[in-house]
Amino acid sequence: MPRYRIDIEYDGGAYAGWQRQSGHHSVQAAIEQAIHAFSGEAVTIRGAGRTDAGVHARGQVAHFDLEREWQASRVMAAVNAHLVSAGETVSVLAASKADADFDARFSATARHYLYRILNRRAPAALERGHIWHVAKKLDAAAMHEAAQVLVGQHDFTTFRSVQCQAKSPVKTLDQLDVTRDGDLVEIRASARSFLHNQVRSMVGTIKRVGEGAWTAADVRAALEATDRSSCGPVAPPQGLYLMKVDY
Repeated sequence: MPRYRIDIEYDGGAYAGWQRQSGHHSVQAAIEQAIHAFSGEAVTIRGAGRTDAGVHARGQVAHFDLEREWQASRVMAAVNAHLVSAGETVSVLAASKADADFDARFSATARHYLYRILNRRAPAALERGHIWHVAKKLDAAAMHEAAQVLVGQHDFTTFRSVQCQAKSPVKTLDQLDVTRDGDLVEIRASARSFLHNQVRSMVGTIKRVGEGAWTAADVRAALEATDRSSCGPVAPPQGLYLMKVDY
């Protein structure tokens, strides 16, 4: 039974997240329906990251098995054709045959996320739904300094959704960098894996530093509290992108 890997981008605004769920349309379901439409096979695809409702992706990865063998280029073209005809905001960027033991989720060695903030008085027009608008001036340098408190191996209970199903709150955060380019503040986070809502929780917390409400010491205290109530407000989903998955 051949296994296929697909690399995917999507606008998450129209979906209830990556994962298939009853009564709601998801990215996973959209792709599975497109695969069924061209192959006649009902498949379950596994993605590298279970992005939340409204979160976007430029480099999501998934795998699936088919009974019949197809050229990877045919898989990509056929899936995209059905996604377009169905009006989905999902696109397969690449497709390839994978080894039988490849697993998009469990074979991953790192995941890279980008969070984008439009930091100006005027709201977004062209990028509405794809960026977080923050009118109050943010100190990106202070945000970056505070973010370094979170880098390394920690118990991230404070930054973990109460719905998180991970067995342990201990994760190793490899990167959390904050940069500014004009009105754009970007936060890049990298780790082997993340807890549910971890990136958005960290962004919302260090945003408080940027606006002068907290200091790096406050971020450290929140981390060490291992208490969800110590977290800053969770950043909205529309600014978050799954950029790349390493294998």
